[in-house]
Amino acid sequence: MGNLQKYYTCFLSLLHEIEPKNNFIKQIRKPKLSDKELIALSLAAEASGIDSELLLFQQLPDDLLHKIERSVYNKRRRRLSLKTQELQQRLANAVIAQEFHLLIDSMPIEICRPSRAKRSRVCSQYDESSPDFGYCAAQKMYYFGYKIHAVCTHQGVFKAFDLTKASTHDIHYLNDVREQFEHCILIGDKGYLSRAWQADLFEHSAISLCTPPKRNQTTEKPFPAVYRKARKRIETLFSQLCDQFMIRRNYAKSFAGLATRVVAKITALTIIQLHNKNLGRNINRLKMGFP
Repeated sequence: MGNLQKYYTCFLSLLHEIEPKNNFIKQIRKPKLSDKELIALSLAAEASGIDSELLLFQQLPDDLLHKIERSVYNKRRRRLSLKTQELQQRLANAVIAQEFHLLIDSMPIEICRPSRAKRSRVCSQYDESSPDFGYCAAQKMYYFGYKIHAVCTHQGVFKAFDLTKASTHDIHYLNDVREQFEHCILIGDKGYLSRAWQADLFEHSAISLCTPPKRNQTTEKPFPAVYRKARKRIETLFSQLCDQFMIRRNYAKSFAGLATRVVAKITALTIIQLHNKNLGRNINRLKMGFP
């Protein structure tokens, strides 16, 4: 409870610095727990390793417990998902405003084992958002679920992310990248290797896409060693999301619930980075964010 209270107090203070409003959704009655306080509580739970609402309400301090019910918390949290993602962008800009070198990669989110896919009903309410089969080249495995696409700085701050079906090829996420960024160098793996996309990104947004060449591409320039080393940062970020924030552990039954959890975990990581920056610490020492 002590760690949860510390996270909540600190996160609420940081949110006050970047967002003056307390409520973002129109409601007939003013809630006892404001929208900003609810977001801070959600981020505090993720940062302290509480990813179950049942466990959260068992550990909730008395001064917060009487302000909101568990069912109301869940509904409001999902309605505030877009606002939480907006706050994540503002938090990321507070950590690092602009960056010339960006990293891009994807990570699988498995809903269930492939053998159970046909009888699984998790996140299957709508065809357009239901999970499907995909292949992860890094882990050399087929899986059933979704895929997180992300762009981060070489310091390790998420600048953009999205959740798609597992079958979506990595290169299609560049459609979003070309609208969100410009005048930068984008470093990816072989999954983003495409001369057509390299030309399109440069003509549309002045983005230079750099990827390692294939073995049979003898005419291509060698991939700089500094880029190969920098790419490890986004892989480390994904590992931290999996280990510390348990992003692959899914309790959600709907796609909206899953997306809300993903947004909250990435935002919790970003707000810890801002806290570390304010204290003059290494922003990526996430387990040392609080005394």
